[in-house]
This record gives sequence, C-alpha cells and structure tokens, in this order.
Amino acid sequence: MPVIEQDGTQIWKRRTRRESLLRWFGWLLGVAVFMICWQRISDATTWFFVWDAPRIANDIWTRATPPRWEYITQLGRPIWDTLNIATLGTIIALFLSVPVAFLAARNTTPSRVFVRPIALLIIVSTRSINSLIWALLLIAIIGPGVFAGVVAIAIRSIGFCAKLLYEAIEEIDHGQVEAITATGASRWQVMAYGIVPQIMPAFAGVAVFRWDINIRESTVLGLVGAGGIGLQLSSSLNVLAWPQVSLILLVILAAVVISEWVSAKVRGAII
Repeated sequence: MPVIEQDGTQIWKRRTRRESLLRWFGWLLGVAVFMICWQRISDATTWFFVWDAPRIANDIWTRATPPRWEYITQLGRPIWDTLNIATLGTIIALFLSVPVAFLAARNTTPSRVFVRPIALLIIVSTRSINSLIWALLLIAIIGPGVFAGVVAIAIRSIGFCAKLLYEAIEEIDHGQVEAITATGASRWQVMAYGIVPQIMPAFAGVAVFRWDINIRESTVLGLVGAGGIGLQLSSSLNVLAWPQVSLILLVILAAVVISEWVSAKVRGAII
C-alpha cells in the first residue's frame, strides 16, 4: 500500500501517483472513444424521426388498441406451425449434436489432432450464425415454408446442444468408465454403460432448455418467409393492420410464457 509523508505525517493512499495517472488516462481514452462513436452515430441518424418518435408511438398504440380479437381464429394454424418448427428443429438438432459432442470431447474423441478440431469447427460455425440468417439462406435453396424454418432451427441448435453435451462428457466420473473397461468391455459398451447414463440428466436439461429458446426464435422466422406465426405478423405489418399486430404479439407472448413455464417444470423435475 503506498504511503506518503505530509508535514511529517504518514498518509495512506489507495494508489500511487503513477497508478492514478494511468487510471485517469484510461478514463480519458474511454470518453474520447465514446465521443467519436457518438459523433459517427449522430452523422448517420435522422434526428427528425427520433424527436418525432413519441408522437408516432402514441399514434400506433392508439391504432393497435384494442386488439382485433375475432382474428384469433386465424392464428391457430400459424402458432401450431411455430410449435412444430421449434419441436422438430430441436429433435433433429439433438440427434445430430450427440455424435458431434462425442467427437469433440477430449476423453471420447478418436483423434485430438484431426477429429476434435473438425467437431469444434462444426460447433462454432453453427452457433455463430443467427437462425434468421440460416432461414434466409435456406429459403433461397429450398424455398419458403415451414421446412426451411425447421432446418434453420436445427442447424442453429446443433452447436449449442453439442457444446453443452461435450462439456458434460468431459466432466463425467472416470472411475465408472475405468471399472467397465476393466471388465473387457468394447469401446461402444463403455460409451453405452459408462458414459451415456452419466450425461442423461444433462442431455434432458439441454433438450428442454433449447426447445424453450427455439420457441422464441421460431416466432420471428416467418418475417423472412420461413413459416409460423411470424408470417402472419409480417403480412399484418405490411398492410398496417395494427389491431391484428397487437393480437399476434399477445399470442406470441402467451406462447413464450407457457413454453417457459413448461420448460421450468420439466427441468425442475429432471435436475
């Protein structure tokens, strides 16, 4: 701790003069960077629309309320499609993520030099691209519709599920694996009876958690043409049918709240 003498009295200081100067220089540099970024944002912003935003928001709120309740009869199929996109996409992702996780885990990969980097690359590449971008690419390849949404959700979820699973595989109790190996079991038998039972709770938790996330993501895929309730939302926005928009947002909110409640209950029962 730095101590200085002033009029013959020792005074404790939290920082030395050099540390204080470096700290102030860091703050000055941060403020300068913030001012430069703000200046660039200001140059690219049409401030007239920003100042007019409260009036526009109030106008939309007035037009959107009350919701058009009779429109709810047309939302049954879209919300069912949304649930199907999330559920099927999650199931496909889980099937594909299991082998990727075993190939990526240090204690189960057949090669740490060649196979593990490839598995990690699959995990990173599928996680780094948003499901909306996957949906846009898939719509260009296989056309618009629910199937494009299912595949987009599945690809996006592989990396997430595989990452959590391979971390669970690396944290297993190796004593059980060694005991089964000592009986002369084959590699597949060791995996089936020594590793899989240990990661099943993690697998179930990851499956439910990812399904909960995919419910949210699948509600917006329709905005780019990948089916689901987002398609109804996009159509209503295009014709400025604000009462329909407010009703669709309420339905999406209800679906997300219910899925989160189901997810929490299932995870609580498993873990």
